Amino acid sequence: MMIPSIKNCVVFATLLVATPTWAQRSYLRADGNSGNTYNLLDSFLGGTAYEVPDCAHSQPHITQQTDTELGVPIFNFAAHVASDNDRCQNFDRQRTEIKTYNPSPAQFKCSSGESVSYSWDLRLNSAFQPSTAFTHIFQVKAVGGDESMPFITISPRLKSSGAKVLQIMYAGQDSVQTAIWEEDLAKFAGKWIHIVTEYTCRLGGTFSLRIKNKITEEQLMSMTNNNLDMWRSGNTFLRPKWGIYRSLNDRGNLRDEFVYFNNFCLAKGEPKCT
Repeated sequence: MMIPSIKNCVVFATLLVATPTWAQRSYLRADGNSGNTYNLLDSFLGGTAYEVPDCAHSQPHITQQTDTELGVPIFNFAAHVASDNDRCQNFDRQRTEIKTYNPSPAQFKCSSGESVSYSWDLRLNSAFQPSTAFTHIFQVKAVGGDESMPFITISPRLKSSGAKVLQIMYAGQDSVQTAIWEEDLAKFAGKWIHIVTEYTCRLGGTFSLRIKNKITEEQLMSMTNNNLDMWRSGNTFLRPKWGIYRSLNDRGNLRDEFVYFNNFCLAKGEPKCT
């Protein structure tokens, strides 16, 4: 059965202000029409919402297929070691991502003092191969001001010990990334997982993330930080990115990867994504 892309809108009125406050949860789901995937992404996220290496490797890098376990269409994000780069702009890395940015609807961007929540389904191959350099499958990035380093990434990594881990990386006011959580990658790879994150965009903001097994609903991790700077000087808004973005500086440890996503939920305020 195909699950269409839908948007649910809930209106909250208050007696304290003359203008109603709008809250919305919006959902992006694969619709089974693989040839129209880029148009589906653009129509939901706004503008040109995908960043892919199709200019160098002439094939779509975000497609759709039916997942045999879930029995529904899902998104397939591809990265090929030998033939892909970063949009024919950077050649020491590879990028297959979707994003919100300036042309996106306002409810998909987090301005100063606002709170947002996102959730999505993800499946990494059981043999997923990270490198000792960066590989990001989710990013929270700023637009405007100090925007070079993402605030948050979810990053599979190969450590010098040979251990493969999944990390949450954070970069605050100094734009220096540090790991604020990590665990064995094998706990999360090879199965469908459901990820929920919430954060408040301000100095001394909040950030939380939890992951569960989508099929069994077993809770795999949960972390919360109630005093994390989620804003830098000159920022206009924060926005999410999903996909696979990886360095080629440790090319020998990489392989072609296919990362599967579905059921993206984006919300500002209440009701939250769950």
